[in-house]
Amino acid sequence: MDISWNDIRERYDAVVVATGASVPREIDIPGRELLGVHHAMEYLTPSNKQQAGDNPSDLITAEGKHVVILGGGDTGADCLGTAHRQTALSTTMLAIGKQPPTERPSDQPWPMDPILFEVQSAHEEGGTREFLASTVEFLGNDAGEVRAVVVCDTEYRDGGRFPKPGTEHEIPADLVLLALGYRGAEHATLSEQMDLDVDSRGNILRDSAYGTSVPGVFVAGDAGRGASLIVWAIAEGRAVAAEVDRFLEGSTLLPAPVSATDHALHVS
Repeated sequence: MDISWNDIRERYDAVVVATGASVPREIDIPGRELLGVHHAMEYLTPSNKQQAGDNPSDLITAEGKHVVILGGGDTGADCLGTAHRQTALSTTMLAIGKQPPTERPSDQPWPMDPILFEVQSAHEEGGTREFLASTVEFLGNDAGEVRAVVVCDTEYRDGGRFPKPGTEHEIPADLVLLALGYRGAEHATLSEQMDLDVDSRGNILRDSAYGTSVPGVFVAGDAGRGASLIVWAIAEGRAVAAEVDRFLEGSTLLPAPVSATDHALHVS
């Protein structure tokens, strides 16, 4: 049974929104509409349900297919590992930027969060990883299915990253998975029903105490921070509990390890 946000708000004195940042980033290139080009979570979620014993009707399998994954982060690694277990014919991960260093750079000392080349267990299982790879087009067959990805070398100029003319080449692809990151929370229903404010990145706007523009409604985790690490979600879960307790009782003895405005230290 569906329940509206208004119903929840009427039933409870305090509500915590922790729905995550699940709106995927899109890629606007020719051939995006071809069959076989999917956002990462369209692929991963049904696969996880199958592993849990369900029989999802929207299951996408990599079995016997050439798989190309756009994006080199954690979600891309999840796609890679799943494709291996589904016995993909080949796997290729494409990242538009340079390959990061394997050791902490001198300009990113502890406790900064360094940008490093990661080798996760999924990478160790096989597949190809390409860096400085700009995807410019998806090619299809007569049935409207993807058959290849056209890739150029990435060149840095004018303060941006662009495909380098004359470097085009094709990579066979029967399944393309877009693991390009996320644009924020699915906030349309929330904003419509509770008139919540949203920031320019698509995250639900909040103050340092996790409070939203609606009194009694709080937001924690990726829904307010943007896509981040599980350690931030754990810390924010504890902190928002303290703020809810303070809101309901007037004071709290619960620990609040981080505020909603805290961030990891990054090199500028």
